[in-house]
Amino acid sequence: MREVIALDAVAHGVPEVLVGDEALDARVRWLHVSDSAGVARLLDGGELLLSTGSSWPVEPADLRRFIDELADAGLAGLVLELGTHYRYVPAVVAEAARARGLALIVLHREVKFVTLTEAVHSRIITGQTDALRARDEVRERFTALVLRGSPADFIVHQLAQTLGAPIVLENLGYEVVAAEVPLAIEEELFTEWELRSRSAHRRSEQRRERGTAAGADDWLIVPVEARGIRWGNLIALPGPEHAAGRTAVLEQGAIALAVGRLADGDADEWARIGRRRLVDGLLAGRFAGVGGAAARLEAAGLPLRGARLYGLVVSGAPVAAERADAAARALRGRALAGSAPAGAGAPATTMLVSLPPEASFDDVAVVAFVRSLVDAADVERVTVSVGRAAEGIDAALASVHEAVDLAAGGARRRAGRGPTVRRGENRPLAQLVTSLRDDHRVLEHGERMLSPLIAHDLSRSGDLLDVLEAMLAHPGNRTAAAAASHLSRSVFYQRIALIEELLGADLDDGETQTALHLALLVRRSAGR
Repeated sequence: MREVIALDAVAHGVPEVLVGDEALDARVRWLHVSDSAGVARLLDGGELLLSTGSSWPVEPADLRRFIDELADAGLAGLVLELGTHYRYVPAVVAEAARARGLALIVLHREVKFVTLTEAVHSRIITGQTDALRARDEVRERFTALVLRGSPADFIVHQLAQTLGAPIVLENLGYEVVAAEVPLAIEEELFTEWELRSRSAHRRSEQRRERGTAAGADDWLIVPVEARGIRWGNLIALPGPEHAAGRTAVLEQGAIALAVGRLADGDADEWARIGRRRLVDGLLAGRFAGVGGAAARLEAAGLPLRGARLYGLVVSGAPVAAERADAAARALRGRALAGSAPAGAGAPATTMLVSLPPEASFDDVAVVAFVRSLVDAADVERVTVSVGRAAEGIDAALASVHEAVDLAAGGARRRAGRGPTVRRGENRPLAQLVTSLRDDHRVLEHGERMLSPLIAHDLSRSGDLLDVLEAMLAHPGNRTAAAAASHLSRSVFYQRIALIEELLGADLDDGETQTALHLALLVRRSAGR
């Protein structure tokens, strides 16, 4: 209605808005010209009625009933030309229109109705043409994403870019699978996500039952489903209008996601992609604050409050995200799986596990947990690094970093019959490195101590750092150290002599061993 009033053809009639505000936001589908008192039965909804009122009812009660009938028919607005029949608008008409939220505009100067009709219809048709063109562009874009096999998180990212608004993909359990949301609003948005989402769904259902469109402040919700199977929902938070229509764009994204789910078959790509990206983002520090990080984790289905949290790195065998969560559920907990951490080798998987406070996660429980993660043939090759038990998001992130440091420090060691469990509380030096990982002095210490060996290995493609690590892993047993480095004893001793020469240090000295061990841990922790 606002755009209609702004047209030049309407301006010539000197328009005056008698009932406006929110009523002017009504969409105009078509313009209808009629003076008939029975015009309401000819309307389908969304029309703008242009009239002189010459055949309208005379009695106030009948006039009120007439306006009510127009509003009940879904009229978008009423334009009344004064002068031909009415010199002023009857008070009952203005009152009834105001009571029903029906836009009412009067024209104080005579205009050609055919000119108004042409102008309004031209604007409507142009808008429809632009919308069709925009929808074609959106359809082509998301069809291309489907053909390329784009993952769910990238489709969500493209939706957010297209609509210029935050987008959330949730499963049927109201758990956030993927989201493109500004970091600054994560904590507010994702805190008590399930309650907020359920409430938004109820409001959406009520709007559908009433046949009303979503308001400017409403969440737009579209199901992701195909062949009678529903996997979740796409949610668009309030944002600017789109030429193709926000609902149409969101539906194209939902189609792309549904086709992707059909192509995945039994594999749960949503769990693998969405949760991996979340864990990797936390490790990389891609969050604005711990409150937002905590809310995002809980929205993804990982309990933090009243839970005991563990960081894990499973090395030596691939781990599917859905198997990680299923194994944690067997312990009445949940788990999120990420990518392989730097320095841990491949295949490796980082995990954050949430368990009830009373649940045991000793070595026996960890071994059982890991056996349910990997295939039986891979169990003996697996090493699992476990960070210390934690409460709260800060301690949980420290536990994950501790597990990553443990895995990096032991990545090149040959594991025994597995799964081999390495725990943070049994590695005091690794704990120290984790707590000081961002201290530049510790980093400088590591680089300074190891620089001769690093320079040698880079210039000759050498293995002195690996040999030193094997020796420090078996400080009292050079035979075991030689076996761990995959070298003969004679070659191993030659390498040790060269290391001592380059460093100008005695590798049998306990203090030297400790300093070098710390330097190596720092280097592995930094992913180098």
